Amino acid sequence: MNKEDLVKLVADRTRSTQRDTHTMLMTTLEAIGQALARGERVTIVGFGTFQVRERAAREGRNPRTGAALRIPARKSPAFVPGKALKVRVQAGSRKGAVARRGV
Repeated sequence: MNKEDLVKLVADRTRSTQRDTHTMLMTTLEAIGQALARGERVTIVGFGTFQVRERAAREGRNPRTGAALRIPARKSPAFVPGKALKVRVQAGSRKGAVARRGV
């Protein structure tokens, strides 16, 4: 599913226009991005938590030449799924496994 598919689905379910739904989705994503840029966590109960993780500096290798290089420390966005989302995904994957076995 891509952004366009998501907008269509939400617009249909909420009986809203795709334009309004797109605006709401983009506003929501922008707000999450701004909060992460400020170093804040964004928790959506029943779905998960968006947060910023610190990645330590480390040694790496140039894959083409094999030369050692220093990779600097950085901040990276991360998502931790909530329990309800994990359960929903597990339930969906079991249904697929049953269908594949022909049961």
